[in-house]
Amino acid sequence: MAKIKICGLFREEDINYVNEVKPDFAGFVINYPKSHRSLTEARLKQLRADLSPHITAVGVFVNEPVETVARLLNEGVISVAQLHGDESEEYIAVLRALTGKNSAIIKAFVGGESGVTAKAIESCSADYVMYDGGRGGGRLADDGIIEKINRPFFLAGGLTPENIGANIARFSPYAVDISSGVETDKIKDYDKIKRAVRAARGG
Repeated sequence: MAKIKICGLFREEDINYVNEVKPDFAGFVINYPKSHRSLTEARLKQLRADLSPHITAVGVFVNEPVETVARLLNEGVISVAQLHGDESEEYIAVLRALTGKNSAIIKAFVGGESGVTAKAIESCSADYVMYDGGRGGGRLADDGIIEKINRPFFLAGGLTPENIGANIARFSPYAVDISSGVETDKIKDYDKIKRAVRAARGG
């Protein structure tokens, strides 16, 4: 059994879906207009207010100014910051200094990008790491690196309710992260979310 993060929530209906199904993490893409799931801070706060306290809120950032990420952590709007851009070890250190114990960080590594190796992933100072087959591209990560990661990690990219179970069995991730795999026509699908959570929990 692995934990599961449903990412890219952007509608009130999405919050209702996860509140009912209860994944471990809910992800919100913040200030990244390239994604149709992107939220402003004001919209994030509206949606976050209705999220069940039993679900951990994760803010997903791509090269966002560190002060913005720190503020949202310190204000308790999010509990975890997922860094999905080119953020360096120095960036992570500054974020920790600005947030202290309020800081919980996931650093994502995208398969096929320069410098992405098992060694780089293992040596990352973030609390958690993520291995992603692509930035929202729905590609399943399968390039030989995953098997070499010797620390707990989130697995993302190309996951669906139908293949989550097999990928958990194969790679033993700490958690799986799914977004497009629980959408129909770019909108979150309640039935797919329910089946994905059940699959992650061995159902």
